[in-house]
Amino acid sequence: MSLSAPDSPSSATRPSNPSDPLSRLRSESPKNQLPLIRELASQGDSGLEVLMNFLLERKPESTPVEGRVYQSLMEANTPQTQDFLQTHFPTGVMALPTTDRVDYAPLQQLLGRQEFEAADKITSKLLCELAGAAAIARKWLYFTDVERFTEAELHTIDRLWRVYSEGKFGFSVQRDLWLGVGKNWDDLWPLIGWKNGNNWTRYPQEFIWNLSAPKGHLPLSNQLRGVRVMAALLNHPAWNQRG
Repeated sequence: MSLSAPDSPSSATRPSNPSDPLSRLRSESPKNQLPLIRELASQGDSGLEVLMNFLLERKPESTPVEGRVYQSLMEANTPQTQDFLQTHFPTGVMALPTTDRVDYAPLQQLLGRQEFEAADKITSKLLCELAGAAAIARKWLYFTDVERFTEAELHTIDRLWRVYSEGKFGFSVQRDLWLGVGKNWDDLWPLIGWKNGNNWTRYPQEFIWNLSAPKGHLPLSNQLRGVRVMAALLNHPAWNQRG
């Protein structure tokens, strides 16, 4: 198996060859890259080699495209893909900030494996840790806790969710949908699958813990304690400049 070197020229400097699967993958729009990644992953060793070369030359990019390639290689679970990921992406495709406040690595690992229910629990735990000792003790947030989050901290959590969900999940995704319905909460809840008619979606059995869920379905918040935590999250200054 011949993989490109980490400093391989980018797709912008390489001639395009439509018959070459790697060239085709490079040239497609992100929307079209996602189904093509699945197609290549289904082709066995030849397709997986294309995906490994693609991911290697895209390093250190971290968008939903790289996240999907990473997950496809994990799902393949061959000796070659295991060795490749351990060598080049041992903690995932997204470089995590160094901080004494929290450890984002467990969240990235769970999202990389598409263990969305466990990732949601870790997200709640991280938010409590960022909010401080009182939130850690009670294991849920007050809306006033949200102002303690820095923009960088919310960007990191949000970006992890977007990278490993094909762009479907994340606080910024929920915010875009909320703005799209004119900040009307009653319209948002059914749109993201948190309410059906007059009935709130019951946790955890009625939530959808995979990519078949509606856009914005995850991560959850403790909205059943009132809308104020969700409102504080979606109104946070972090979203004035998307990370």
